[in-house]
Amino acid sequence: MNNVYDEILKRDMTIIAGPCAVENEQMIFSISEKIKEGGGHVLRGGAFKMRTSVHDFQGLGKAGLMMLRAAADACELPIISEITDVRDLKLFCDTVDIIQIGTRNMYNYPLLKAVGETNRPVLIKRGMGATIEEYLKAVEYIEQGGNKKIILCERGVRGFDTATRNILDIGAISLLKQWGNYPVFADPSHAAGRADIVPALCYAAVAAGADGLCIEVHENSQEALSDGAQAVSVAMLKKIVNKSKKIKKV
Repeated sequence: MNNVYDEILKRDMTIIAGPCAVENEQMIFSISEKIKEGGGHVLRGGAFKMRTSVHDFQGLGKAGLMMLRAAADACELPIISEITDVRDLKLFCDTVDIIQIGTRNMYNYPLLKAVGETNRPVLIKRGMGATIEEYLKAVEYIEQGGNKKIILCERGVRGFDTATRNILDIGAISLLKQWGNYPVFADPSHAAGRADIVPALCYAAVAAGADGLCIEVHENSQEALSDGAQAVSVAMLKKIVNKSKKIKKV
């Protein structure tokens, strides 16, 4: 568990992949095996979901996190999941390999301070309306606690056009790489909001210097309980991984 961050630093490119949410035990066990076969290095899945509407699926909570852990252990993968409440920090430290701070919580300074006092790697996503300066200042809250196992993640900023969910800031990836302190990942799934352009955004991010990708994958996206429209198939994940490797070499 403690070697996950070191492996990311050594690897040319790390693929974080999995469904938006853990929906049930059978589903997460099935897809975890396929994620590994498809080239994924870290299994993702939301157990505590921050949804815009209170009527949307909110996740399975602790039970979902335990399912994610068990599924990943079965195929020997580390896991990442989003923490939404500082009161769940011990649970996350005991269960996950990488703690995710989502876009809405980039400004949750008590939570940033708390994860900064742990020894768990932290992937922090840029806020949907945050400038790069604001984003880096949020990162400093984690650093202040002594935690330097940080992964930066560009996941798209809010624009005016509804054709895509957000706008993936390719320039931000290059700038964050110049900053040079931490690995820089991209989340094309949340930027696109639609599966058909996720591959192209993955390739653009890798070309801009991204050290890793966060990709939402689902075996039956039409029936997904959360963000099915932006989830690619397992077959597409394999294609993305293979082509991204070639681009990374260039």
